[in-house]
Amino acid sequence: MTFVSYRGHSTTLVGMPAALLASVDFNDYPLPLHISGTREANSSLFKRLAQINDSAQAAACFQDYMDVLFGFEPEQRKNIGSDGRRRFHSSYLRLLKGWAFDANSREAAVLKGWVESRFGLFPTFHKAVIMRFSAPAWIIYIEEKMSSRFHNNSINMQLDLLYEFCQWSLARFHSRGRKHLTLFRGTNNFDEHPLLERIDKRHAVIRLNNLVSFTASRDIACEFGDYILEVAVPRVKILFFNDLLPLHALRGESEFLVIGGDYHVKVSTE
Repeated sequence: MTFVSYRGHSTTLVGMPAALLASVDFNDYPLPLHISGTREANSSLFKRLAQINDSAQAAACFQDYMDVLFGFEPEQRKNIGSDGRRRFHSSYLRLLKGWAFDANSREAAVLKGWVESRFGLFPTFHKAVIMRFSAPAWIIYIEEKMSSRFHNNSINMQLDLLYEFCQWSLARFHSRGRKHLTLFRGTNNFDEHPLLERIDKRHAVIRLNNLVSFTASRDIACEFGDYILEVAVPRVKILFFNDLLPLHALRGESEFLVIGGDYHVKVSTE
């Protein structure tokens, strides 16, 4: 069984089956998505955000909340165990930094694992094409996504909050009233993005990895490959974007982290 025909788990944490979330129909006509219980469990954060009318202030509010909840404040970072060793606190910002350096890193595997656990979508690429569960690339992905180094501080809960804050911020400040954002990705081949249907010379349906980088700038996309993919990405499929937070490792390339599936794309050359 290959992932070209099999997309993901039968259950998700967003109230919709993975097959629907991965489909072209959903990506063309998206529905609202929320990770079960996240906003309810953190209602004080979203009540506070509702009173803020500036995106920079909202970002500061979010980061302050995350610092306190997950122990990122300087004095809390100095926790030392009984053995005298300083404890490493996993952080969503550290995962973003790892992704910025390498979308096939251990940090990237954790991010792809979060997408799998919440949206049910299997990755199609991690260091190599993943065609079946017994493939070496799948085994490496499983080992890296479960790394204890990144799972000692409720990292999936951190990413749940990041997604919900991203969705709140897009709806409130950055894409009010819009269901899609036009984004671009440069590539030299379609190894990572299996071609499912060729509609005509410029239009196709491809399967994106369960988490993939895009940019809002076509010029930047041109720097990463001879082929430029232009995609109308549903707002609800965006985990992170350049202007969400003031300081992060993805700022240099106007980057968006997009949850994958089957997408209509326009393919062009530089």
